[in-house]
Amino acid sequence: MKRSDTLARRIGVGIGVVGGFFLGYALVRLSGISHQGWVLISLTTIEGLIFAYLGTPYVLGGWRGFNRRLASTPLPDLLSGLLGMIVGLVIAVLIGVFVRDIINPYGIALSFVLGVLLAVLGASVGITRREELTALFFGGAQERTGHRLDAVLLDTSVIIDGRILDIAKTGFVDLPLVVLSSVLRELQLVADSADATRRRRGRRGLDVLTEMQKDPSVSLQVEEDDVSPSTEIDGHLVRTAKRKGWGIMTNDFNLNRIARLEGVSVLNLNELAQAMRPVAIPGEEIVVMIAREGKEPGQGVGSLDDGTMVVVQNGRRLMNQTITAVVTSVIQTSAGRMIFAEPSGQDSRRGSRPPKREAEEAG
Repeated sequence: MKRSDTLARRIGVGIGVVGGFFLGYALVRLSGISHQGWVLISLTTIEGLIFAYLGTPYVLGGWRGFNRRLASTPLPDLLSGLLGMIVGLVIAVLIGVFVRDIINPYGIALSFVLGVLLAVLGASVGITRREELTALFFGGAQERTGHRLDAVLLDTSVIIDGRILDIAKTGFVDLPLVVLSSVLRELQLVADSADATRRRRGRRGLDVLTEMQKDPSVSLQVEEDDVSPSTEIDGHLVRTAKRKGWGIMTNDFNLNRIARLEGVSVLNLNELAQAMRPVAIPGEEIVVMIAREGKEPGQGVGSLDDGTMVVVQNGRRLMNQTITAVVTSVIQTSAGRMIFAEPSGQDSRRGSRPPKREAEEAG
């Protein structure tokens, strides 16, 4: 890559030097300077060298961004954009026929500018409004009910969380994971924060993306999006997902609600973790450590590895011990799932209140 950059810069400098020389020569011929014309030619040549040397990296960056965007754009969108460009050029030609005759001597230049603008506009409309145009000309709006997502956008919170790396490695997520360049910039700002905690979280997010890129089984794409630094990222994510028919993966509660209101599919890792918690049934044996006293005499409270609270009747005397308990009931409250159990081999529940009352207070 570095060799190609060096070669491209040398070619750009050569073009700049040649262009500057011919520009100076043309100015000398047009102005009729007969003495010291070499001074003007030398100045324009040096200017061409400087501008080419400084401008070549920007041209290369723009070209690479265009290539990345071209590679990540689906073929139907490319064909739709090409058709839109052709329509824009046809409209520009029709308008240019009248413009050239009315506005002289700038009619040709104005027609050229008009052609470029309408071609770009047509391509943009063709790419972004492909589904609407297809429904308009061929009839029948395309229903998205049950439609499989083409890709999923990752927001900053789910990247910093880090669990997406392990989930993607398992193969359960077979969709392309897309990171917008605006999200990368926001992540970089977090990594450069003066606050040590925020800086550590931001760097962990960058490490997660690096590991995902290295894993060949993970489909991670970075898509360029031209937005100003002042753009609100959450709203931009929702608009992008809605326009392209993608989903959003996030842990952010507010983004979750806004996206669902806009009709965008949301994959929430916190909801996934809640759904993956093992379900205990009455009569099943579980292993739990009694960590503290309960609210009722004789009760002990512990928790499973996933954080589910376990209330053990007659478990106070077994404080700080890991025991085998038999599940008596499972109650879902606003605070989460609660399991009521008794030490294995004991059938008595004397001295304790009904589980329902205990759950109401906990919730």
